[in-house]
Amino acid sequence: MIHKFKTLIDNYTHITVITHINPDPDTIATGLGVYEILKNYGKKVEIVNLSNDIPNNLDFLKNYSKIKNKINYDRSLIISCDCGDYSRLGFEVKEREIINIDHHFSNTNYGVLNILDGDAVSASQVAYQFLKDEFKITTDIAECFYTALVSDTQNFTTNNISKNTFDIASEFISLGINPAKVSQNLNQRVSLASLRLRALALKSLTLHLNATVCSMVVAKEDILVSGAKTTDLNRLSIYTTSLSTVEIGILISEINNLSKVSLRSKSIDVSLIANSFGGGGHKNASGFTLDYRDSQELLDEIIKKIENRG
Repeated sequence: MIHKFKTLIDNYTHITVITHINPDPDTIATGLGVYEILKNYGKKVEIVNLSNDIPNNLDFLKNYSKIKNKINYDRSLIISCDCGDYSRLGFEVKEREIINIDHHFSNTNYGVLNILDGDAVSASQVAYQFLKDEFKITTDIAECFYTALVSDTQNFTTNNISKNTFDIASEFISLGINPAKVSQNLNQRVSLASLRLRALALKSLTLHLNATVCSMVVAKEDILVSGAKTTDLNRLSIYTTSLSTVEIGILISEINNLSKVSLRSKSIDVSLIANSFGGGGHKNASGFTLDYRDSQELLDEIIKKIENRG
């Protein structure tokens, strides 16, 4: 497979790295790592995200300032990072060859080359393990991949981590990255607006099914009043499973004309619930997006599916 990868990139002078809509640190940091590898390989590379709102606490990563919200290369090879299906790219590039790097079990294999590992804890793990033997991994690249790894494991607290996860983290450290620097940027650079949004979200916290399910709703007005960005929503899901009795957490966010739902769990496979709404993800972290629905009605429907699961 690595031979096909090299053949594809050797066929192009220009490459476009795409990170997914509503970006999180895994897609951005993995994309930046791949971007740097290809630049060092001698390619002309651009990295894009459809949104103007990308996590600003990642600005310590090399090439962060190079991220654009439009594609400038007309006939470039596309490399997608952490995009489970074609719609997550946000750009119309079906006529181009796509290399698909991802770690979602629900990935739809939309690329001409699909580099997938559903057991990996982050897209950066997939990219690193696939590329490390053929391309030089510098400290800057390792820092990008390590940042994605730490973020998608929620600081090594998710239940999909293993000895291999820490072995990979150790390899990044041996390449010269500073774990404290990464941790501080990910966890200690929140905005005042994001704290205000957190307070409003926590105010909506409700328990269901004998306190085994927890929900929070972020209304359009909450985002407006707090002054928060949509990327600030990425930090809220963790609170839905913070209580000891809770097994499943639900975060419903009203964003423009959409209802975005994030599902989290400690042990139950919530990807099955997300799939029933046309979404996907992992066993313990999944989600879906719908045209705007009344949040209470949507919540009631999700609760009913949880209650009737199995």
